[in-house]
Amino acid sequence: MNAFRNRPKDNYIHEADWDKLYVLTEHWKSDLLFFLDDLRFLHHLIDTYFLWISKKENIDMVRDIEVNLLEIDKQCAALIEKTDKHLHHLAELIDDPFVYVSDKFRNEHEILEDELAQFTKDFRANRKEVFKITEHIMDGEVFVRHLNMVPK
Repeated sequence: MNAFRNRPKDNYIHEADWDKLYVLTEHWKSDLLFFLDDLRFLHHLIDTYFLWISKKENIDMVRDIEVNLLEIDKQCAALIEKTDKHLHHLAELIDDPFVYVSDKFRNEHEILEDELAQFTKDFRANRKEVFKITEHIMDGEVFVRHLNMVPK
């Protein structure tokens, strides 16, 4: 899971000042908003190809991947909310460094980072699955074959 971490070095969270952690957290939020847009695209992709499905096995596969994507949507929304709260707390710490216990807050920061790393891993696996299923549907559906036979 460490491969998905965004921090510059291993002990960064415990050594960086609040301003630097704020910038890092803003980067995380930016990534999450990008993932949110990508999730919208994946849902659109599924909705588009769902219209072409005629085989029951493909309908079942798409339903399963859609359920998985909805779970990833929930994860993303929860992480965006958590990141927003974290940014707010960091802003308070920048203004008054004695508002929170430093070690406790840095541990929470590290936990948030681990949750983001796990989300990234889950998101990428689901994205790969959506493309795999879309490709399978495009290769296997009769309607797609007919579209390829139409003269251009």
